[in-house]
Amino acid sequence: MENGIDTATATASEDQQRVTRSASIVSIAVMASRLLGLVREKVIAYYFAAGVGGDAFYAAFRIPNLMRDLFGEGALSKAFVTTFTATELEDGEKAAWCLASRVFNATFLLLTLIAVFGIFAAPAIVDLIFTGKGFQDVPLDPSEHFGFESKRDLTVYLTRIMFPYLILVSLAAVTMGLLNSKGKFGLPASASSFFNIGSLIVGVTGYYVAPDLGLHRTTGMAVGVLVGGALQFLIQAPSMRRVGFHYQPLLSFRDERVRQVMRLIGPAILGVAALQINVLVNSIFASEGEGWLTWINRAFRLMHLPIGVFGVAISTVALPNLAKLVAEGDMAGFRRAFSYALRLTFLLTVPASIGLMVLAEPICRLIFEGGQATPLDTQQTAVALFYYAFGLCGFSAVKIATDGFYTFNDTRTPAIISLCTVGLNILLNYLFIYRIGFDHRSLALSTACTITLNFIALLLLLRRTVGGLGLSGIWLLLIKLLLASAVMGYACLWSYAQIEGWLGVESIIARLIGVFVPIGLGIAVVMGSAKLMNVRELDQLLGIISRRL
Repeated sequence: MENGIDTATATASEDQQRVTRSASIVSIAVMASRLLGLVREKVIAYYFAAGVGGDAFYAAFRIPNLMRDLFGEGALSKAFVTTFTATELEDGEKAAWCLASRVFNATFLLLTLIAVFGIFAAPAIVDLIFTGKGFQDVPLDPSEHFGFESKRDLTVYLTRIMFPYLILVSLAAVTMGLLNSKGKFGLPASASSFFNIGSLIVGVTGYYVAPDLGLHRTTGMAVGVLVGGALQFLIQAPSMRRVGFHYQPLLSFRDERVRQVMRLIGPAILGVAALQINVLVNSIFASEGEGWLTWINRAFRLMHLPIGVFGVAISTVALPNLAKLVAEGDMAGFRRAFSYALRLTFLLTVPASIGLMVLAEPICRLIFEGGQATPLDTQQTAVALFYYAFGLCGFSAVKIATDGFYTFNDTRTPAIISLCTVGLNILLNYLFIYRIGFDHRSLALSTACTITLNFIALLLLLRRTVGGLGLSGIWLLLIKLLLASAVMGYACLWSYAQIEGWLGVESIIARLIGVFVPIGLGIAVVMGSAKLMNVRELDQLLGIISRRL
């Protein structure tokens, strides 16, 4: 008996170390991608004013970017991972590769039809979503209109250019799921870096070249999205052959495994989409104020850094492991793996949320201010980031909770919960904007509240489904992390105030010091506080990192 317990404990420890190692690799890759994404946002902020060019580009990119979040980090990839893993275990590797080819071909066909429809229906889509007075009737500068009379007309033009991005990002999502299923995490996670590189290079080039071709300057950014999407897919393609995939021209919507993916993906879109649909809903309400859309988009892009580095990374690694444990019938292993993934997520996101709150303005000033981005833009983006940060733990942890349902092929429950929270978000936005008269920051607050409620509801329902999740010690962990993060927040705030008093905020050197010195001090303080309170998850993480180094 003791030998059995020792073996189970050793296996659990090995699984936790493997998840942590893989998550660290994905975190580094995703961090690089997110940082490049912030560079791209900085370029957009520098060249395009928030009220006109910035709003038009972000509005046009909202629909394909929504699909990117759903497919690239959500439904398609997750539905494919669980089905591919089960197919390989139950039917053999050859059947799994045939499934991969069928899903590739079906994805390409369906998304091509959607993209063609979207190109033709772009005017109706834009008018349906962006109806506010801060959007529809805003004229363009006569020297910059290039045939477009209003922000709405420019948005329709950019939407049509970027719609084919749906095809590219969806193919990249299937590729990512395939490689993740084979234990390859680093390259798929870094693929989005190539999206940012491609869109950045083409976008900057287009800013200077487009007027000579009689095109609006934002055209380069739109074309850059397509180039970046192609790179994101193509950079992963060679690795598929190395893991054994050989493309076959197979297409069947009657194949049982393909139908399983389709059955999972419909509700799964709603299940993982609470955050993305809420962002889309916020965009609709943000069209009421000029500049609101740009401000909340920039704030959310900053939120995407810790969400991607922590939430997406841990979820990406945990899902194949959870799916394998369920397929093998190892429910005790599932509980251990799920609990560990959740605790690791909280360990990283609780301090990050406090850090974003106290350093929101200096971070926004460093990244965005300059060129067309004014100090007012910095202040308005910072307040939106502050309220978004309340939901950082929920943003990241909801991915883990949703994965728990997917491993049981249950996409219906997350879908229902997601629909409820989206409805609540719409109600809160309506009350805040039209009844109370709040500004864009209320959109961030309502999203943070609803996504957190989404996570709590999913966790309670999954606990009832599984019969316990091994979370008995998680509340003590949260209390310790909140105390450590509070001390860290005070240290960051104090150090920033001293630096601002000495150096000011005008020079780039002062801004860099004003952000990175408090961050460095904050990391040291939170780690020291966590060590004093014996947070063993930190010891496990540091042990893995030290062994890797």
